[in-house]
Amino acid sequence: MFVFFASAVFLSACASAQKKDEPFEPEAWLKKAEKMIEQGEYQEARNLLLEIKNRDTTMNFAPKAQLKIAESYIKEEEPELAIEEYRKFLREFPDHSYAPYAQYQIASIYFQGVKGPERGAGEAKKALEEFERLKRLYPRNPYRDIIDIKIEKCREVMAAYEFMVGKFYFKKESFRAAQGRFEGLIKTYPDYRNMPEVLYLLWKTYISLNQKEKAENTYKELLSRFPNSKEASKARTEQQSQ
Repeated sequence: MFVFFASAVFLSACASAQKKDEPFEPEAWLKKAEKMIEQGEYQEARNLLLEIKNRDTTMNFAPKAQLKIAESYIKEEEPELAIEEYRKFLREFPDHSYAPYAQYQIASIYFQGVKGPERGAGEAKKALEEFERLKRLYPRNPYRDIIDIKIEKCREVMAAYEFMVGKFYFKKESFRAAQGRFEGLIKTYPDYRNMPEVLYLLWKTYISLNQKEKAENTYKELLSRFPNSKEASKARTEQQSQ
């Protein structure tokens, strides 16, 4: 085992020394690394890209090499490692023209994990934070229109998760916990698409907690904002039967 390890180290050192003796041709090496990535030779490509970074004194090719390293991990289906490399790019080249792209890629990787409220709320929160960071740090980024659409989806998923948890507590008759979730949802996500049901369940929650004034105000809000909803109809019927 030791002999094999020593031989590997020796061969690696020889290869590195040989590469340092080669003429530095960053453009050709970048194309070669891209081809390696396409062929699935990810680690070999990253070794070559690191060599470009280390030898590029002009800093004209090092940023591209760093981005390619991140992209190689995406191709290899290692999203967390890709995020680390994009963050490294932002630390090393924060004012580069590709910085908004790197930040967008981080947000997009998290966004791809947003499947629904049960499994995707955590990823939605991370994606939302990264998209908002992109807007804050790079307000003139070229992704402005699509960012707003994705932010809206993240918020919808996060709101749906809060509602799901609130309904769980409501069904278990843990009304204090349900109250906290519903009230927080209304405050944080006022445009949530299932707001009629949120208000209806919050109204029922207040009744169960004997919070009469809050129940009355929520009942009026439900009827005022969503008079034609099925929840408003149910609330009217139940109110009249009391």
